[in-house]
Amino acid sequence: MKEMIKLAPVFKTMVWGGNRMRDYFGYEIPGENTGEAWVVSAHPQGDCLISEGRFAGKSLSWLWKNHRELFGNIEGEEFPLLVKFIDAREDLSIQVHPDDEYARVHENGARGKTECWYILDCEAEADIIVGHQAKSKEEMKQWMEENRWEDFLKVRPIRPGDFFQIPPGTVHAIRKGTLLIEIQQNSAITYRMYDYGRMPGGKLRELHIKQALDVVQCPHEDYAGKKQISHENGYDKTFLVSCPFYTVEKYDIWGTVMLEQKQPFLIVSVIDGEGMIDENPVKKGTCLILPDGYGTVCIKGELSLMAAHI
Repeated sequence: MKEMIKLAPVFKTMVWGGNRMRDYFGYEIPGENTGEAWVVSAHPQGDCLISEGRFAGKSLSWLWKNHRELFGNIEGEEFPLLVKFIDAREDLSIQVHPDDEYARVHENGARGKTECWYILDCEAEADIIVGHQAKSKEEMKQWMEENRWEDFLKVRPIRPGDFFQIPPGTVHAIRKGTLLIEIQQNSAITYRMYDYGRMPGGKLRELHIKQALDVVQCPHEDYAGKKQISHENGYDKTFLVSCPFYTVEKYDIWGTVMLEQKQPFLIVSVIDGEGMIDENPVKKGTCLILPDGYGTVCIKGELSLMAAHI
C-alpha cells in the first residue's frame, strides 16, 4: 500500500524567536517567541509524531526502529536527517559545529552537524554571518578576547532564494528578520562563541570557547558549490547541494508532474503555494516523507518544495 508519512511539527521557544510562522505557514505556534519548528525530526529533543495513517500517534524514532523497511533498511542507530523552519526575530548567537569525529570523542558519541540553509523570506537589508576573516587561530582568539567581532566575522547580505551550505567548523549565525528552512544531520551539538550579553531568565547563556577554538576552520574557506537549474516539462528543478550526509533539491511546479521516488526515503517540505501530492492536499508548511518503494508520485498545483535524501 502506498502511504506517505505525515508528521506534526515540534515547536521550540527561543530567546530570539518570533511569531512569523503563524502567518507564513498557518501553524498554531505556542507563543510569540517561537524560533523553530522541527518538521521532520527523530531527535530526542524533538521527536515528531505521525499525524495520520496506520502509524498515527507513533513517533518518527519509533518508526525508524520498528519499520526500517520504510527507509530502505539502511543502517544506523538514528534517523539521519533533521529538517526545521527557523524564524529569527533577533540575532542568533555566533556559533560553530563539530564534525562527527570530534562529537563522537567529546560529546558522548553524538553526531557532528553539517547543515544547509535556504532563505524563505527576510526583511529588506537583512544579512547573515557565514565565515570569518582571521588568518590564524591565534588572531581569532585575540579578536574574540578584544571583542573585535566586526573585524572577525564575515557578514553577507541576503535575499529570498539564497542558499548556504554550512560544513562543520564554519562560524555562522542567522540574523534578525530572517525566515529559512534548515536541513541538517540529526544532531543538536552547537558551540556558542558569542551571545550579545543576553540574559534570558536573569543569567548569561553558556559559551563554549575552548570547543569552538578546537573545531573552527581557520582560515575560513567558502563552500564552492553552485546551484544548477534544469527546466523540465511542467517544473523547474534546482540542484542545491550534495554532501556525504544529504542531497537537497528544490522543485518549482506548475500543473501536473509525475516524479519517481527512487531513494531509501525522500523528505518533502512545501515552502510555497499549494496543491496535491497524489490524493493528499498540501500547502506551504506541509512536510512529509515518501518511504522506500513509493514509486511514482503525482504532484499537482502551483507550489515549490524542497526534497532531501541521503
